Amino acid sequence: MTKHGYETGRLDLPFVGIPTFGKRSYVSDWSLIDADIAILGAPFDAGTQWRPGARFGPRGVREASTLFSFGHAGAYDHEDDATYLPGSVRMVDIGDADIIHTDTKTSHANIEKGLRAILNAGALPVTIGGDHSVNIPCINAFDNQGDIHILQIDAHLDFVDERHGVRHGHGNPMRRAAEKPYVTGLTQLGIRNVSSTAKDGYDDARARGSDILSVRQMRALGPQATANRIPKGARVYVTIDIDAFCPSIAPGTGTPSHGGFLYYEVLEVLQEVAQNHEVVGLDLVEVAPDYDPTGSTSILAAQLLLNVLGFVFLARGH
Repeated sequence: MTKHGYETGRLDLPFVGIPTFGKRSYVSDWSLIDADIAILGAPFDAGTQWRPGARFGPRGVREASTLFSFGHAGAYDHEDDATYLPGSVRMVDIGDADIIHTDTKTSHANIEKGLRAILNAGALPVTIGGDHSVNIPCINAFDNQGDIHILQIDAHLDFVDERHGVRHGHGNPMRRAAEKPYVTGLTQLGIRNVSSTAKDGYDDARARGSDILSVRQMRALGPQATANRIPKGARVYVTIDIDAFCPSIAPGTGTPSHGGFLYYEVLEVLQEVAQNHEVVGLDLVEVAPDYDPTGSTSILAAQLLLNVLGFVFLARGH
């Protein structure tokens, strides 16, 4: 039986203490990462084309994640009859990459440095953005990790090549990823409505091997059939833009798009992926807490990350 720490330790309620992710240990020296999972904040939003504020996403998601620090090892799910993230799964928070205001190149380089430190330590990297441009340095860091397939959950295709000289904004990350020789393909889910990417961008994405599904197309298929479209044996990097969700449940984002996913639609796809593929990295981006005074967007993000990490490590035998 998994034991909790109520009798022997502090109660440590969610609103008490320093809000690291899940109230896990903080590691300030990136050369000393010794864990299965390492959380990195990437509070950069200078790639945003409309409403800013995602720079506060890491703080918001960390704060919300304390809700799920129950004082015991693991969380039991009666539907799955499984205990997720038991004490055998070591998770640490390594803080934030250093962001240099107005300097995309250096800020991205600092994010990439954090990812490389996590990968060198043999831990699963989890990055909390920031705008979606932070995915670019995350994928750059995988250049010596073997082939990967990217699963994107998003309202927008993010496949713009260049616009007014901008190549590393939040509309560019999937195009930059598709250019990598080690990115073998993209599965892009939730793409809908009027888009920041023109038709030629969609044509280019499909020509480069992208599989693009809208929310309605995915609902028609169901989660298992959708997950089965990812090539068998692919090692999967998951990137989640919170605007993939309907703004009725996730209004705290810079570019909301109505008609989005509800919680279990995304969760069930990711559970299928975790059971059938090796998940090698994860980022969640575009949470802008100031647009959601209820805090529910940040709570959704934290809950989704913790559940997905639970799925990944249960599949690994934890």
